[in-house]
Amino acid sequence: MAEAGEAWSPVFERARARIAQPHGHFIGGRWQAQDAPPIAVINPADEQCIGEIAAGTAREIDAAVTAARAAFERPEWRDMPAARRESLLLNLAALIEAEQDEIAAIETLDNGMPFPNARGAVGAAISVIRYNAGWARRLGGETVPVSVPGNWHGYTTRDPLGVAALIVPWNAPFAITCAKLSAALAAGCTVVLKPAELAPMSGLRLAELVEAAGFPAGSVNVVTGLGAEAGAALVAHPGVDKISFTGSTETGQGILRASVADLKRVSLELGGKSASIVFADADLEKAVPAVAMGIFGNSGQVCAAGSRLFVADAIFDRLMAALAEFADRLTVGPGWQGGVALGPLISQRQRERVLGYIDAGLREGASLLTGGSAPEGAGYFVRPTIFVDARADMRIVCEEIFGPVLSVMRFSDGDFDALACRANDSIYGLSAYVWTRDLTAAHAMAKRLRAGSVKVNGAGMEFALPFGGFRQSGLGRENGRAGVEAFTETKAVMIGY
Repeated sequence: MAEAGEAWSPVFERARARIAQPHGHFIGGRWQAQDAPPIAVINPADEQCIGEIAAGTAREIDAAVTAARAAFERPEWRDMPAARRESLLLNLAALIEAEQDEIAAIETLDNGMPFPNARGAVGAAISVIRYNAGWARRLGGETVPVSVPGNWHGYTTRDPLGVAALIVPWNAPFAITCAKLSAALAAGCTVVLKPAELAPMSGLRLAELVEAAGFPAGSVNVVTGLGAEAGAALVAHPGVDKISFTGSTETGQGILRASVADLKRVSLELGGKSASIVFADADLEKAVPAVAMGIFGNSGQVCAAGSRLFVADAIFDRLMAALAEFADRLTVGPGWQGGVALGPLISQRQRERVLGYIDAGLREGASLLTGGSAPEGAGYFVRPTIFVDARADMRIVCEEIFGPVLSVMRFSDGDFDALACRANDSIYGLSAYVWTRDLTAAHAMAKRLRAGSVKVNGAGMEFALPFGGFRQSGLGRENGRAGVEAFTETKAVMIGY
């Protein structure tokens, strides 16, 4: 597969050149430089500095929120026909599509994901923008019969909330940003986007394309910087009406506390410790690669990763042998090289965190089936790791690792309630996965699993379906109609005649 990496060289050269350019904030339709010392952006695959971003403070956040508020109140945006908002979003999707290889290369250099995966993520971003664009003309209320005395016409409307703060993570920055941005704009909100400082470059490229697509000045603003400074200032700003955050549960709890003072509307897509359940009758030819990449894909840096695996006794040894073989065949390396399946973790700190969990698993008595180490040389890599003989009280089973670490436990077929109880034994409840040919087992588990998303005999994201979690996996839903309506407020109207 070396030929693939060589063929990608021109697009990566363009991406490197774009990343190396000076970057400021995009506020009120203009790019603004900053005098403060910049923040270095590190390529996690070789640990080299590839660019710098401006370190936004409360001052830049205030300017961005002010610009977003002014844009929201101007007739150009406030009275814009829904069909025009749809058209602008479709323009943006077309511009991204024309630049998708370069954007994917930016994502690979910035985040570390293999280039084919980055291409897929950009394709998903295009798809979700086009999907959400259609909602701009379909967000409406309903006519409601009124029972009070007199002649009344009662109805509801869906009004945009106002200024939406979008705070996105580093694990899939472009796709998640496009999902949030397109939903907010389709609903009629204006936006202040705060990209993750560890992977901000695709968000800055998106701002350039938003400008080229023809969105009014101030409708989309981008401020880069540290979460503790720019992010905290954005959350606390009184001019923000809605916060949409994807990231850790700990940070989400802090955002929720900060929103209490003025009761901002908040959507939180947080952590997960998702269960995968493989019954004895499962199609293992399909289940093995799906279960493996459900935890090893993106080096395990996925909130919905199936990190707890429950396997029926009857197929345990066969499935473990197949999973170990599959994991050992996965190539770990820089995402711009052909044939690479797993890129690096995002940072040295994240690699140390993951290796610390692997050490904890060994100390607590789990058996290492494969992996468990970091390759020699530059880059924040960790080999795909599988633990067996795991127990519910182990840290590797209880806590979100956000790395390529799978914990495996056995079960006996038959008692759906007991199995669901074990799968639901978590502070999280984001996703769950079931593999079976038995419709009774499929429906029984789907009903019993306490997760916001349950997938049977497959995986992946469908943008028409809502996505979010139970318990400490978050509040609210993204994607689908619910994801767009999350940026609106319901208004009730009664007219006497």
